[in-house]
Amino acid sequence: MQLATFSYLVISRQGKEHKGTIDADTREAAMEELRRAGNVIISVDEVGLLSKDIKLSSFSSNPKPRDMAVFCRQFVSIINAGVPVVTALDMLSEQTENKKLAKSLAECKKTIEQGETLAHAMGEWPEVFPPMLVTLVAAGEASGSLEVSFSRMADQFEKDAKTKASIRKATIYPTFLLIVAFSAVVLLLIFVVPTFESMLSSLGTKMPGITSAVLSIARFLQHWWYILLVVIAAIVVSMHIFAHSNSGQYFFGKVALKLPLIGQLTTKTASARMARTLGTLLGAGLPLVDSLTIVAGTMTNIYFKDILIQAREAVILGSSLSSQFAKSHLFPPLVYHMIGIGEESGSVEHMLDKLAEYYEEEVENATERAMAALEPAIIVVMAIIIGVIVVSIVLPMASMYDGLGNL
Repeated sequence: MQLATFSYLVISRQGKEHKGTIDADTREAAMEELRRAGNVIISVDEVGLLSKDIKLSSFSSNPKPRDMAVFCRQFVSIINAGVPVVTALDMLSEQTENKKLAKSLAECKKTIEQGETLAHAMGEWPEVFPPMLVTLVAAGEASGSLEVSFSRMADQFEKDAKTKASIRKATIYPTFLLIVAFSAVVLLLIFVVPTFESMLSSLGTKMPGITSAVLSIARFLQHWWYILLVVIAAIVVSMHIFAHSNSGQYFFGKVALKLPLIGQLTTKTASARMARTLGTLLGAGLPLVDSLTIVAGTMTNIYFKDILIQAREAVILGSSLSSQFAKSHLFPPLVYHMIGIGEESGSVEHMLDKLAEYYEEEVENATERAMAALEPAIIVVMAIIIGVIVVSIVLPMASMYDGLGNL
């Protein structure tokens, strides 16, 4: 008997998404083999004519957390009104503003009409529907509480959108200030300093080292500015490639934890995301082991991702989650103490929700403090640079006046 080929999307033991194909007699056999390897299954599809259809990429952007929150809320309202899932998807695809989300909902409707589940249909669009949403939808379909899963995800998306909005708001002014200050220095070097060069040369005095250096920088920017752009672009690309490598993730992860102010912000952000995501998954009825795998995949700092993966393995062996977090020395004491209380009282989900609310507020406050400290730092650094430029022009003039005074 010829084996069928199935395409799959899973989250591995390490908390990473993996796509691929697997040969098996049936879809159930393929899923069983993937589970034995320790994967959390998002979707498994037989590779046939329908699944080989090429999805043309849209130029529209992926939906933002706010878009997904609105979609989840609307879906719950429509389902609670007694509307079938297929009809609900059809209605939402017509009224959703984000084009990629609208297209994915229309395709999900077609997939469901072919006999597949909603979770299976959403799993075919990983760039639109995150694995956490797909997993919760699968759990909701299995337990008959689909609206609860979507309500929890709406809360998750709304909190995520609120946190990102507060960070974006706090960083607008420092970013604007940095751009203006940098532009002012570049314009000063390109257009203002060169006008003094001929005058300074005609003074007949020996140029101080600082003046020669500033004039050399100005001449370089005037005539060879494109080389600077190429160098900057090469550095940015190299840093991007390094940041996505394994060693780069550990390097930048450690830097983010050690930097003043940024280190606290990184820890609090990871604590808030872990608590919110884990609380949402446990509240939807997912096992702790599977939930930890998914939460690990949402961590942006690899050190916190490693902690969650190690905690997952320890929980499988019978250890408590709070004890593993305590051993890590990365999560704040409040995190593992409250989780420990929840484990003893049987209210881990409630404690996680409280932790998420606390640390989300802390993230907002820490971001504002970091940006408040950054603003004067930018001003001081730019003042020093501009001061050096001014001094480099004034020094030769002062030397000339001193020479004239000694005559």
